[in-house]
Amino acid sequence: MTRTQFALLATVGSAGLLGGAFVFQYLGYAPCKMCIWQRYPHAVAIALGLAFLAFRHRALLWLGMLAALATSAVGFYHAGVEREWWEGPASCSSGGIGGLSVDELLNQILAAPVVRCDEIAWQLAGISMAGWNAVFSLALAAIWLIAAVGLQGERVAQ
Repeated sequence: MTRTQFALLATVGSAGLLGGAFVFQYLGYAPCKMCIWQRYPHAVAIALGLAFLAFRHRALLWLGMLAALATSAVGFYHAGVEREWWEGPASCSSGGIGGLSVDELLNQILAAPVVRCDEIAWQLAGISMAGWNAVFSLALAAIWLIAAVGLQGERVAQ
């Protein structure tokens, strides 16, 4: 495969993952704050892939890899929050109420998002959507890397 084909594959992969997220949202699985965070790097990767197809600057491939790594990292973090391996952001996870006044508690409740980040809305084979995004995005990062440097030390053709 050529460098361009690898870049196109990675771009289409991000478009597929982002499109899948919107399909799940359409089906009634409202996204939490961290789900939204995972979408931004995919949008960036799509833009970078399209820019590479137009301008052929190799730096765009490296940036595409970084975008895929970013969404993968957020996905792994989110999956860990869902599995209660670590705490998530207080703004979208359940947590203690110790030391809060009644007014502070009420303000926290009213400001809280409807969808919590520490609950698994959907899973397949024991892996949540965030976990699948993490795994697939890591694979996309590898595809971006191959596009940027070539496979096994060989230069990938334009």
